[in-house]
Amino acid sequence: MGLDRSLLGHAALDALLKLNPAKLIRNPVIFVTEVISILVTLLAGAAAFRGEAWGFQAAIAAWLWFTVLFATFAEALAEGRGRARAESLRRARTEARAKLLIRTDDRSLWQPRAATELRVGDHVLVEAGDLIPSDGEVVEGIASVNEAAVTGESAPVIRESGGDRSAVTGGTTVVSDWIVVRITAAPGSTFLDRMISLVEGASRQKTPNEIALDILLAGMTIVFLIAVVTLVGLASWNGQPPSVPVLAALLITLIPTTIGGLLSAIGIAGMDRLVRFNVMATSGRAVEAAGDVDVLLLDKTGTITLGNRQAAGFSPAPGVEIGTLAHAALLASLGDETPEGRSVVAFARERHNLPLPSLPPGAQVVPFTAQTRISGIDLPEGNYRKGAVDSVLRALGTEAPPAIRQEADRIGRGGGTPLAVAQNGRLLGLIELKDIVKPGIRDRFAALRRMGIRTVMVTGDNRLTAAAIATEAGVDDFIAEATPQDKLRYIREAQAEGRLVAMAGDGTNDAPALAQADVGVAMQTGTQAAREAGNMVDLDSDPTKLIEVVEIGKQLLITRGALTTFSIANDVAKYFAILPAIFVASYPELGALNVMRLASPESAILSAVIFNALIIVALVPLALRGVRYTPAGAAALLRRNLLVYGLGGIVAPFIGIKIIDLILALLGVA
Repeated sequence: MGLDRSLLGHAALDALLKLNPAKLIRNPVIFVTEVISILVTLLAGAAAFRGEAWGFQAAIAAWLWFTVLFATFAEALAEGRGRARAESLRRARTEARAKLLIRTDDRSLWQPRAATELRVGDHVLVEAGDLIPSDGEVVEGIASVNEAAVTGESAPVIRESGGDRSAVTGGTTVVSDWIVVRITAAPGSTFLDRMISLVEGASRQKTPNEIALDILLAGMTIVFLIAVVTLVGLASWNGQPPSVPVLAALLITLIPTTIGGLLSAIGIAGMDRLVRFNVMATSGRAVEAAGDVDVLLLDKTGTITLGNRQAAGFSPAPGVEIGTLAHAALLASLGDETPEGRSVVAFARERHNLPLPSLPPGAQVVPFTAQTRISGIDLPEGNYRKGAVDSVLRALGTEAPPAIRQEADRIGRGGGTPLAVAQNGRLLGLIELKDIVKPGIRDRFAALRRMGIRTVMVTGDNRLTAAAIATEAGVDDFIAEATPQDKLRYIREAQAEGRLVAMAGDGTNDAPALAQADVGVAMQTGTQAAREAGNMVDLDSDPTKLIEVVEIGKQLLITRGALTTFSIANDVAKYFAILPAIFVASYPELGALNVMRLASPESAILSAVIFNALIIVALVPLALRGVRYTPAGAAALLRRNLLVYGLGGIVAPFIGIKIIDLILALLGVA
């Protein structure tokens, strides 16, 4: 199971603490088992005190207690795996010092401050080598950040002001450059604090299906209790009533103790499996809902695409060499500090092997501004400009040649954005900026489609651009020019049709939809509002991670169904073991049910009780790991459950009880 000894030791101790009836009453089946264990223990003690035979009663009492302990141990072990993750996060949450800015417009004026003393709205300077002291938004600068403390990934990520890459998490480390962070979380309520409380699983609420199953198990317990009392009445009428310990053994082996003992472990383990995929869920309810999702909405920017438009190609004007255009585009972008501008520099250097030029004395950089929409540079040999096509043409005082206009229209129809490049007043050509679809996402969407999940991209782009991105990404449908209200309306309409909807997003404008969706998966790189609105956070910011989320949700539901089937089915063999042992004296005809040819009535009863306890232990690894999920229809899953776990639940006890009976006979115990 991949568990270390210290984890097993802690789980054993927690299992003892969970024997507290006030806590155990939440699990009605195991609570009844504990009450009966206490009763049989007292009866065995009273028999010993009176000098009567008490060994058989004590053996039954011991194995009843083992049944209770094994059930609490399964839950404690599942919780322990989550707490182990929480401890590793606590170690990552080191006590950091912050550089609190005295004036937000002057980075040189700061004073040291403990991270725990920071307040919402404070601005802190974080430089290379510094820990980010608390959750916040980058308001100035750009830096490479190591988020291994949160995500476990060693590769650093870029965080910058503006856009969807501005959110930073306390406890992560800046590895290059600097950023100014505006604190958005109060002490004790940071993202890392919430992660720790989530993975511990201590406050996990039961899901509706779990509650329904609890009611079913409680109902079955009451039915079997009535059945046992009725059998006692019949035996008493014949003048040979069985002893209380024997009746207790009958009741405990007939009620669904197996699934009762494993139910909590299954739910907690589902959340733990999500953590192993770097997805944090606020509750088991969210994990379970993921198993039934059939519609997935995905925000385009930062979710399906990388987040910022990047340079993807150069289109030279007639008579212009592409190398000349690339060189001019690189020079003209040196003053453009936007992500798009930096991507032009990177594209020109990587695709055309151009070195980063050293600027001569007297070079004048023209920075990009939102007003001019142009950047450039003035050099002794001439000037270079780059920007929006209309802005550059207006600055040049000219019209674009037909070939350039046609190329600009082609780029626009493909969902891209054309930028014009000029040198000394001459138009050299165009740069194509486009949304870069995340690698491998098309195949992942195809896998979601095979699972019966419809993918819908939502974006504020026009229909032409949206259609191009949707085709490239391979989604089933798209909503263009979408407002937050449009996303919310789509989700509510789908839910009104009885569909379960998942939403993956990262921006503040996605927050209402994330909150409304049955499963709201916020990207870790997104804004604070998005992360607080969702009921899951993907630490890797990979929207296709929903495949794993859905598989784990389905695995949780299938595991619960499989073990419930097994638990109910394995009662059949116990009928053939215990009923003849208890009532054969009153009803000799019942001897025909002893098909296992068990050694004696005492051996039959004790073998059934021992098997009832040990089967919980045997199924703990399956409850923690989960039944393997393979995409299939409901009918196929039902057939597999009945064949493997239904038939297995009938056959396994016959074999197990007979083996235990042989061992007891060999040892002369019963």
